[in-house]
Amino acid sequence: MTVRPGCRPTALRTDRAEAAGWTDGTDKGDGCGRMPTVSKTMTLGTTHEGQRLFGPRDRFLKKIEAAYPVAIHSRGEELVVVGEERAAEAVMRLLDVLLTLIRRKQLISETDLDYAIRLNEEGDVYQLLDLYDDIIARTVRGHAVRAKTLGQKHYLSMLKQRDVVFVIGPAGTGKTFLAVVTAVLALKNQSVRRIVLTRPAVEAGERLGFLPGDLQEKVDPYLRPLYDALYEMMGSEQVSRAMERGQIEIAPLAYMRGRTLDAAFVILDEAQNTTPEQMKMFLTRLGEGSKMVITGDLTQIDLPSGQKSGLRDAWETLREVEEIGFVELAGSDVVRHHLVQKIVEAYEQKAQREKGERTIKGGRPPAEVHRRA
Repeated sequence: MTVRPGCRPTALRTDRAEAAGWTDGTDKGDGCGRMPTVSKTMTLGTTHEGQRLFGPRDRFLKKIEAAYPVAIHSRGEELVVVGEERAAEAVMRLLDVLLTLIRRKQLISETDLDYAIRLNEEGDVYQLLDLYDDIIARTVRGHAVRAKTLGQKHYLSMLKQRDVVFVIGPAGTGKTFLAVVTAVLALKNQSVRRIVLTRPAVEAGERLGFLPGDLQEKVDPYLRPLYDALYEMMGSEQVSRAMERGQIEIAPLAYMRGRTLDAAFVILDEAQNTTPEQMKMFLTRLGEGSKMVITGDLTQIDLPSGQKSGLRDAWETLREVEEIGFVELAGSDVVRHHLVQKIVEAYEQKAQREKGERTIKGGRPPAEVHRRA
């Protein structure tokens, strides 16, 4: 903000925090066009809370200060936020939620903080507390599995409510992993007798005939992400035993033809690389007492040019069927390294620019995918 000649910064009055909570001191402005500033104080339980709140090498603190026009200072067991009133209050809400999670012994990552900031800007930051409370399972190493975003929470809810669920979204949004978690829970609860995991054997223009080994050795690399998710939830030995007993089957999509899958939890991964004929074939395998989850990313189609994706075709064809669930995850639901979200957003922005250029030139933009709750 430009300060007129003769205007000097005004001193800020900071009131000392009471025994608990946070208080504020307010500067009413200096008549020079600056917005009034406030100083808000939060009391920490221990200095260790402050260390965890600021993150390693104060990375969390710097990220918060970069997101809001405020300055944050630590005074022993007091935390002082100085800035324009609206921004300072937003930061206090954010810190209140983060501190609550820390006091619940939750570990906060940089990705978690990025999502918390995004929710805070939308006015929903306190919903983050509900996400951390709802643990749906634990990995073989004892780590809690939960929805990390509101989009993932909606996805998990849809998996409980519908027998067939389509989910699309960029890499890192947990589409496959959460489907496998739900399948493992269903198997352990004996609501299904087996898990069937499948993928189309089409990736990045490669053809199976040029790969070494027999058919199983050719397709195993394409199915590896499914193995990884199972190992995370059950351990390699238990997965091997379950496969020997026929409780878990991992196979390429071509193996599904002519079968009826009863009492099974069936997951079709990378479904954007199916043809419409393959997708219809797969969906009609659904038997009594079974559930199907179809996952994919419509920005990562490896089919030959001109070939329509079976996932896109099914999304357009079946979205009026009330019994089928449709979930669209976004870049804000990415839960991998925090850079993955920025990479996804950069590519999305590039795609939007290119689509706009084609529209200006008289071309017709590609069909859009709509969210359906």
